[in-house]
Amino acid sequence: MEHELVSMSGVRIYIDVFYQPFRLGFESEGFVAHAENITRDRFNFEKMRQRTLALYDCKYVPFSWDELDKKTELCRRAVYELLGRFGGAAGSKSAQLTVYEREVIRYALRWNGAFKFGDVSICLQAGERVSRRVLRSLMEKGMIKPNGISTQRHHTYVLTDKAVQFY
Repeated sequence: MEHELVSMSGVRIYIDVFYQPFRLGFESEGFVAHAENITRDRFNFEKMRQRTLALYDCKYVPFSWDELDKKTELCRRAVYELLGRFGGAAGSKSAQLTVYEREVIRYALRWNGAFKFGDVSICLQAGERVSRRVLRSLMEKGMIKPNGISTQRHHTYVLTDKAVQFY
C-alpha cells in the first residue's frame, strides 16, 4: 500500500496510503519515530517530505498510531468526511456537470491515463450517440482534450488540469 514519490532532490519518499482519484495521502505516524526520538535531520526530512507531497498536489492526512488504535471510529469518520467533500453534494461545483460527465471524469481519474471512446461507452453503459455527446460536451467545457496531434479524428482522450482540480 505504500506509494513512492521522488522529491526535488531525487530522494525517494513513501506515503502509507495514496488514494489517486482525490490525490489524498494518508499517513500513520508512531509517537516514538515521529516525535519522541526525532533528530534534527529526521525533522528536516519530515518537512521536506510534506513539501514534496504539496508539490505533487497531494493532500496530506496524518493519523497517529494511538488515534488509530484507541479512537478508530473518530478516524473513520474523519476519512468519510474528507471523502465526502470530494463527492458531489447538491449545490457544489460538480452540479455544473451532468451525471454522465461526472462519471466519465471519475472513470478517467481511476483509469489514470488516456481513455478511448469505447471506454466511455462501457463506463456509461450507453450507446454511441450519448457517448459522443458527453465527450463533445466535456471537450467544450475544457475538461478533456484529445491525446495526440490529429485535428480531425480523436482516438484517445486525457483529462485536463481543470478536470483534475475539479475533483
